[in-house]
Amino acid sequence: MSNETIFDKIIARQIPADIVYEDELSLAFRDINPQAPFHVLVIPKTAIATINDINADNAHLVGHLYVVAAKLAKEYGFAEEGYRVVMNCNEHGGQTVYHIHLHVLAGKAMGWPPYQDKKKVVV
Repeated sequence: MSNETIFDKIIARQIPADIVYEDELSLAFRDINPQAPFHVLVIPKTAIATINDINADNAHLVGHLYVVAAKLAKEYGFAEEGYRVVMNCNEHGGQTVYHIHLHVLAGKAMGWPPYQDKKKVVV
C-alpha cells in the first residue's frame, strides 16, 4: 500500500499543475478550488504527512515554506495590503491531502474568524 499523495504526483510531474514557483526544497501551484482571487499551495518536496509529523530534522522545511509564501506575496503584489497563510492539520482541522502545505490566500479582505456559525454563541 502506497502513501503517495496527489502532491507527490505533482512533484513528479505525473499530473499537471499550474506551478508558480519551484526551488530545490519546495513547489508552489495554484489551488484547483480557489477560495480567494489569489490562492496557491506551497508544499515541501519532502513528504511530511501532518503538522504533528514535523520534527527537529525537518522543521527547516516549514520555515522555508513561509519564506516562499512571503516571496510570492511580494512578487504578486499582495505583501503590503496583506494576505493569509494557513496550514490545516488532520480531519477536524480541514486537512484533505496528507502532505503538509501552506495555503496562501490574497486579493480580498479576509475576515476573522474565518468561519462563523450562523447561530449565536452564548458564553
